[in-house]
Formats: sequence, C-alpha cells, structure tokens
Amino acid sequence: MHAESPSSPVTTRQEPNRRFSVAPMMDWTDRHYRYFARLISRHALLYTEMVTTGAVLHGDPERFLGYSAEEQPLALQLGGSNPQELAQCAVLAERAGYAEVNLNVGCPSDRVQNNMIGACLMAHPALVGDCVKAMQDACSTPITVKHRIGINGRESYEELCDFVGTVHAAGCTSFTVHARIAILEGLSPKENREIPPLKYEVVHQLKRDFPQLEISLNGGLTDLEVMQAQLSYVDGVMVGREAYHNPWLLSEVDHRFFGDDHPLPSRIEVMALMRPYIERHIAAGGQMHHITRHMLGLFQGLPGARHFRRELSTTIHRTDKPLALYDALLEQMQARVG
Repeated sequence: MHAESPSSPVTTRQEPNRRFSVAPMMDWTDRHYRYFARLISRHALLYTEMVTTGAVLHGDPERFLGYSAEEQPLALQLGGSNPQELAQCAVLAERAGYAEVNLNVGCPSDRVQNNMIGACLMAHPALVGDCVKAMQDACSTPITVKHRIGINGRESYEELCDFVGTVHAAGCTSFTVHARIAILEGLSPKENREIPPLKYEVVHQLKRDFPQLEISLNGGLTDLEVMQAQLSYVDGVMVGREAYHNPWLLSEVDHRFFGDDHPLPSRIEVMALMRPYIERHIAAGGQMHHITRHMLGLFQGLPGARHFRRELSTTIHRTDKPLALYDALLEQMQARVG
C-alpha cells in the first residue's frame, strides 16, 4: 500500500508525538529503512530523507512522496527556500498523508548552499519565516523546522534567539535543534557532524527562554538513558546515525518513551517479517540489497553478527537466488542466537 495520490481530499491532522524521532538522513532513511525500523518501534516518529522542492514538483511523485502506510507516523523533510514552491509541496504532502512537514535549515553541504537550502538559511530568519507561513497557509499539516544552534559568522545566542523568535512569529511552534553550529566553508557535512562541539546547554537555555515552544534535541545522541535524562530539559530527542547502525536501539523506545509495553518481536522475527516485503520488492523489479543494506546492524553485538553482515553486503551480490540466500541466513541466525 502506498501514500494517497495527490488528488485525494485534504484532511486535518493531529500533531505527531515528537518525544523520540529518527533523523532524516540522506541515502539512509529511505522507505525501505523506515519499513524495517517500524517493525522494531511502533511509535518513534520517522523522517524521510531530505527531498528538494524541485524534486517534488518536477520529479516522479511516487519516488519522492511514496511510502508504505505501515511507516506512519511519518514526516516529510523538505529542502528549499522559495515560499510558493514550499507551499505547493506542503499541499502535496498533506494529500499524501504525511504527519508533518519539516523544513531543513541544518544541512551544511556546499551543494545545497548553492541552492539556498539548509543551514545557510539561518542567516535569513525572515525568509524562513515567510516559508513557514506560506506552508501553513496552504495546508493544515503541522509545519516544523530543523536547524543548528548557529552558523559561522552568526553563532551568538542572541542571533539564535532572533532566528527562533522570527520563525515562531511566522507561526512555527516546533523546532528540532542540532546542538552544533554549522561551518559553511571548509568542512564537509561529515566533519560538520563531528568537529563543531556539541552544546546541549544552549538548547536547554532555548527551551527555558521559549517555554511555549516544542524544542527537540538532536546531535550526538547514542544512549537511551542519556536521551531520557535530556527530556528533563527539552520536549523530545531526535537520534541519527545510532538508530541506523544499531537499529535494535529502537526496540526499547516504545516502552521507555511512550509507555507502551506491547510484546516485542525478536530480531529473528523482525528478519522473518521483512521477507514478504523483500519478496514484493523483487517481484516489482527491485533488488534485495536495496532493502537489506539497511538491515546490516540488526544483530550488532551478538554471535554471528559479522557473518550476517558479510552475507548481506558481499555474498548477496554473487548469487542469482537472493531469497534463497536470505532464507538460509535466517535459519543460520536462528541457530546462532535462538
């Protein structure tokens, strides 16, 4: 099952619960990863990869807006800075049934800067406000902003408050804050995730100064107990690479963050539940590794984890019977981990 077509009727949607979310990550949080992650956590808010307004408006709608209904709650992250184009995309996102539309004001890559997308927009709070207002006027889906605590040359706390205050005045009430500045010249996106120091205290202060806003913390979060402790200072946490490389982290999220004590499937059961999805993808002309590349960390820390990773990352490319390999691997892992 896929998202509703752009001709579907518009409906009003409730705010999603942002207490725990998985960050939008290019090349990683595609629809296959999200389907897999949803088998492990029912409640974590999932985000798409960043999609540019140009891709949405001029590309293949199924490719850029399509998803499986099982992925909900699901938010669409948009990259753009033209209010009218963003408004058009927000309408399409609402018709497709997304729980939220998020504007990217945090990506530091040169490629997006050249198109006035991402962290460079922190230097233009009034424009971001115009974008938010245009999207909110066009649809009833919640509109949120993900941003840094600053950019080089505009990194004071006063400037951060000016940015948040201006965007809030335009109507935004939910902000996800990556607790690092972005250095827009001389650092790669990877270096911008590691070199500028994390300053959680700045995000805590932002919440104190804007108590009426929903503030979620992003950046460097890997430990669930640390994340729970952060909820004493902020309203939500957003986890990035750890949720991808160690997906079983999500298995405790429903209980710890949402109070849902439903029985958890085992890793073996998750692997078995993925098989029909993989089979459908292959039947539609896809390749198994499009999906299984996202599953490599499923058995991290357990016996056989290296064998599992090797089979799905290397051996898979040498077989003409990928489902048979998958079935054999499922049996092998069941024997190893029980």
